[in-house]
Amino acid sequence: MEIHRAVEALLEVVDALHKRYPKKKFTLDGRLVGDLGEILVEQDYDLELFDGLERHHDGITPDGRRVQIKTTMKDCLTFPCDHTPDFYLGIKIFRDGSYEEVFNGSGQIAQLAVRNRKPTKNNLYLISLSALRALNRTVPESERVIRRAPI
Repeated sequence: MEIHRAVEALLEVVDALHKRYPKKKFTLDGRLVGDLGEILVEQDYDLELFDGLERHHDGITPDGRRVQIKTTMKDCLTFPCDHTPDFYLGIKIFRDGSYEEVFNGSGQIAQLAVRNRKPTKNNLYLISLSALRALNRTVPESERVIRRAPI
């Protein structure tokens, strides 16, 4: 596929996604994977995404817990240097569109993975998926964002 046709095809997909999920822009400048993750999480978990961008959190649960959603297709997730989200839900999307919940719990627990690090220039820590999976095993069920029952 030639590059110009590939860009056209990508933009067609972005337009179709935005029409179907108007809360998200699905821009190709680094937000696409994050927006996809937020839509997957909103569909499968008991939370509602905020319209547009909100500082520090992406959505809210029915009981008022604010959730930051982070998504990757690689081997690490980001965590903010300048704040601790109320709840942090990190997922990894696979090539077939399925995904894995890597971490689901209090931002204070996720922050344990970066507690001794100095802030970075881009204000984001990188945390390996294996470190987050290990911390995820310590999260009590009562401290997780609830998954919706399958339809």
